[in-house]
Amino acid sequence: MKNIAIELSPGEEYIRLDSTLKLTGLTATGGQAKIAVQSGKVSLNGEICTMRGKKLRRGDTVEFQDTVIEVC
Repeated sequence: MKNIAIELSPGEEYIRLDSTLKLTGLTATGGQAKIAVQSGKVSLNGEICTMRGKKLRRGDTVEFQDTVIEVC
């Protein structure tokens, strides 16, 4: 399992779920991120999440393809 930390800038309150997958390189495009999320392959805080625009805030964790992403 691989761990990745995403650090929000001081003025940022959130990052979208699909943007997180693309930013971390787990998907090559936003379209691939959309498909991964909508097909139920991504979990947020331990539960499957199919809302690609879900706002992630500090403390949230995302799991996708044996990788855990933590929003800091």
